[in-house]
Amino acid sequence: MTIIIKPIITEKMTHLGEKLNRYGFMVDRRANKLQIMQAIKDLYGVDVAAVNTMVFSGKNKSRFTKTGVISGRTNTYKKAIVTLAKGETIDFYSNI
Repeated sequence: MTIIIKPIITEKMTHLGEKLNRYGFMVDRRANKLQIMQAIKDLYGVDVAAVNTMVFSGKNKSRFTKTGVISGRTNTYKKAIVTLAKGETIDFYSNI
């Protein structure tokens, strides 16, 4: 099971990373906080102080097209906000 799906890189998360040393990740819905903490330590080699998680439920979406109404549903996902210890940082742009 891959726990970390992808980092969340938005203006808000960049601001939290610079100001409060917090970084956001989309994670597997079945993963708990201890598994997320260990995956971040293994992947980035940083010391994690705290992990906060939240589950976003999927929403019904529909749009009108020439051929009729197309209905669907967005995916449910889990987001983890990881607070790092003092002096630790994660650079997402280092390997670009």
